[in-house]
Amino acid sequence: MKTFEEILKIIDIQINKIQWQREPKGLYAPIDYVLSLGGKRLRPALTLMAYNLFADNILPAIYPAIGVEIFHNFTLLHDDIMDKAEVRRGKPTVHKKWNENTAILSGDVMQIIAYQYISQTPPEHLKEVLDIFSKTAEEICRGQQLDMDFESRQNVSTEEYLEMIKLKTAVLLGCAIKIGAIIGNAQNADCQAMYDFGINLGLAFQLKDDWLDVWGNEQTFGKKIGGDILCNKKTYLLINALQLAKGQIGQELNFLLNTDNILPEDKIRCVIEIFNSLKIKELTEEKINLYYKKSLEHLDNVKVDSSKKEYLQLLAKELLQRNK
Repeated sequence: MKTFEEILKIIDIQINKIQWQREPKGLYAPIDYVLSLGGKRLRPALTLMAYNLFADNILPAIYPAIGVEIFHNFTLLHDDIMDKAEVRRGKPTVHKKWNENTAILSGDVMQIIAYQYISQTPPEHLKEVLDIFSKTAEEICRGQQLDMDFESRQNVSTEEYLEMIKLKTAVLLGCAIKIGAIIGNAQNADCQAMYDFGINLGLAFQLKDDWLDVWGNEQTFGKKIGGDILCNKKTYLLINALQLAKGQIGQELNFLLNTDNILPEDKIRCVIEIFNSLKIKELTEEKINLYYKKSLEHLDNVKVDSSKKEYLQLLAKELLQRNK
């Protein structure tokens, strides 16, 4: 079994081998740029770690794993445009460094290239892998549309929000893990258990991201703290605050969400004070821990020696204790 760190080195080597010095440069330079920013490489690592539970030689799963990572980064290019995000991994987003049209077109090419890598799955597993990957790609679009719909709605429930982040974030983790299990010749029940492990881990992971946007360290988080607050983003935190805030606190929160006559730093500070008074931090941490425990329960159901699961268990723990 390879450690997470060993697998990350393999992934980085493979990504660095890809030649993006193609013409026209305006199309491929942004792809080279966004992939060079690094990131956690979590999804391809999970593909290879899942494969490694059932088989030793990870070579058959490397190209599909890289395809998952390229696809993930494609979604970030388009998401950053829609979210008007200026910073990604501590650097200017593609649409800020170039322009929106460039980010759209380079993202489109990344999606095509991702499918080219996925299609290098061993032939006996190709249809099953393409089916789950394509299904996931559609689900991510559904999740993004729900996220945009929520911007103009005042009555988003926590259940709706959790369904949205499942589609927008968690399904790709589940897909990445299931692809690894499929290529590793895992039994159907184990493939499903691995997928469910990824879904619950993904839900916990996104909720932690929401938490970090408010209480994280900007130096390590790679994004400005309070970005979700400034754009009134319907996160698990805000939705719960809107439900719990009564009387004067409720009036103050509604004022902060609807006024333009306040400095950004003051709005962030005041909203965080309201979150703290309503114990939103603790409420979110409880939900994160719930999904974390569910993910480990599904991993426990996978019929391989328990010692082989230790690296995945450790990775899950580290992801939920992270400060970035």
